Amino acid sequence: MDAFLSGFGTGLSLILAIGAQNAFVLKQGILKQHVFITCLICAVSDALLIFSGVLGLGYVVSKFPAIKQIAIYGGFLFLFCYALRSFWTAFRQNHAMKIDEKPAQSLKKTILLTLAFTWLNPHVYLDTMLLIGSVSAKFADKNIIFGFGAAAASFVFFFTLGYASRVLLPLFKKPISWKILEIFIGFLMMFLAFLLLFSKF
Repeated sequence: MDAFLSGFGTGLSLILAIGAQNAFVLKQGILKQHVFITCLICAVSDALLIFSGVLGLGYVVSKFPAIKQIAIYGGFLFLFCYALRSFWTAFRQNHAMKIDEKPAQSLKKTILLTLAFTWLNPHVYLDTMLLIGSVSAKFADKNIIFGFGAAAASFVFFFTLGYASRVLLPLFKKPISWKILEIFIGFLMMFLAFLLLFSKF
């Protein structure tokens, strides 16, 4: 039980910080668009990366700098383009509509965006595969239990974020709230893009 709780606490502490993926899940929750599949993809992806780290694959990835560089430039391009899209939405689209009337994003597009936000972020490999993988080694033969704890934290966090965000629905009945959210997401994505580009990951 100690290994599971330690894994849960470690996983939760790493995922709590606001980031591109979390902001996307929050927005999907507010829109009530494909929330379950969005949360599920994020949580399952985290679990796969966590167990890869626990099983030692993180060490292998760390030995191939080319993988990191591809992830960094790919992640930068994706976040930069998404930031521009958010700014365009904030200043050019009509926000004077009710949430229930906003055009639904296709399931395919949602899945692709969720996968991109998850797998094009090099820091997710650092946090899940390398960091959690390293910490799990301290639990010796209980490292798998530690991994289950960290994976459980991801499931709890993403589904809570996705569905609890609905309490913000009354606020987002106002057009100005959407404009502010899109601008915030735009600046956040732009900041994370350049942070990623100049980081020494």
